[in-house]
Amino acid sequence: MYVCGGYIPELKTERLLLRKLMRKDSKEIYTIWSDPKVTAYMNIAAMHSVQEAEDMIDLLGQASQTEDGFRYAIILQESGAVIGSCGFNYWQLQGAFRGEIGYELASTHWRKGYMTEALRALLHYGFETMGLNRIEALVDPRNTASQQLLHGLSFQCEGLLRQLHYTSTGYKDMQMHSILFEEWKYR
Repeated sequence: MYVCGGYIPELKTERLLLRKLMRKDSKEIYTIWSDPKVTAYMNIAAMHSVQEAEDMIDLLGQASQTEDGFRYAIILQESGAVIGSCGFNYWQLQGAFRGEIGYELASTHWRKGYMTEALRALLHYGFETMGLNRIEALVDPRNTASQQLLHGLSFQCEGLLRQLHYTSTGYKDMQMHSILFEEWKYR
């Protein structure tokens, strides 16, 4: 059975490197997580300092130590720039073999196919290495770009989860999207 133990292996795609999100990424991640265009549909408020980004990176790093989740920095191989992050917000193997992904990308890099490329690598890792049978993504119903991204990766929208999250702006509905191993393998 898959055990992370804090080890997050690098994944490479044609244009990207996915590696463990680290404190040295905090300035670039802060720029992304403080952009209201990026955070509009996230479950966190836009950040106001690099320290907030460092604290979140530390929290995400601790999650990998306790088998609760892990996060990759998405890096352009050509320039070495951090342009976003993605990873598993959680996974459950015993009795479910499922995990939930999360992701965001700097708005200056939208519509270039980077997130599709990153998530293909993440899905491959989740299904082939972690042994997941189901991968889920929760999406704000207003976030049509994220819905299109997931649909392009063969995720299916399963429905609306009413007032699932509480944020600084109140309760938020979320759509549940998922892909099963057999759908991914045979697409």
